[in-house]
Amino acid sequence: MSSQPSDYQRLDARAVKATVDRLTGRIRARFPERNLGEVSASLSGAIDELLLRPQARWYGWARIASRVVVFLLIAVLFIALAVLIGQAADDRQPESVWEWVQIVESVINDIVFVSIAVFFLWQLPLRWERSHDLASLHRLRSLAHVIDMHQLTKDPDRLRADFRKTPQTVELGMTAAELSNYLDYCSELLSLVSKTAALFAEHTQDNTVLQTVDSIEDLTTGMGREIWQKIALLPGRAPREIDAEHRVPGGYGA
Repeated sequence: MSSQPSDYQRLDARAVKATVDRLTGRIRARFPERNLGEVSASLSGAIDELLLRPQARWYGWARIASRVVVFLLIAVLFIALAVLIGQAADDRQPESVWEWVQIVESVINDIVFVSIAVFFLWQLPLRWERSHDLASLHRLRSLAHVIDMHQLTKDPDRLRADFRKTPQTVELGMTAAELSNYLDYCSELLSLVSKTAALFAEHTQDNTVLQTVDSIEDLTTGMGREIWQKIALLPGRAPREIDAEHRVPGGYGA
C-alpha cells in the first residue's frame, strides 16, 4: 500500500524511536562497559513515555467537555438576555432611568463574567497539554546536558605523543579510533534529542512550546559543533571503526 505524500513531510515518533534503539544497540556492542548506552536507552524511554502521548485520549475528552460547558454557558447567557428583553417589552417595563441603568449593568456584568469563564474553559485543556509538553522538553534538555557531560572529559589532546600527564589527569582508556566512534555516538545522540524535541512541533502551534523546541535544537547544535571540533583534532584524524554486522542500510555505521 502506497504511503500518502504527507507521510514524508512529518516526523514519526515510532521511526525516531527505532533509530534511537538501533543506536543504543550499536553503542552497547562497541562500548559495553560504558554508560552512554544507558543514556541512549533513556532517550528511547522518553519517547515511549512522553511522545507516544498516553494522555492524548484524556486531552481529547477534556477538550470536548470544556467545549460543551462553554456552549451551555453561552446558551444560558442568551436565555437570560432574552428574558430581560422580554420583561422590558411587556407591561412591566421600568418606569425610571435608574431602573434601566440597573438592567444594563446586570447584562454587562453577565456578559463579562461569562466571557471570562468561556476564555478560561476554552484554554484549560491547552494549558494542561502545554504543561505536559514543557515537562517533556525539560527532560530532553536534561538528557542533552547528560550527553554533553559524557564527552566533556574526552579530550583528544591526551592522545598526542607530546601530551604530559599530571596527577589530576583522568585516564582516557581509549584509542584514537575508539574515541572517534565514542564522540560520533554522542553527536548522533544529540541529533536524535533534537529530532525528538521537534516531534512536539508536529502537533502544536503553542508559541511557548515552539520556542522551547527551538532552544533545544540550538543547544544540541552547539554541543554537536564542539564534538566535531574534537573529532577534527584527533591524531591522524582516526577513522571510525565500522562493523559490517551493525551497519544500517542507507544510514550510519556502528
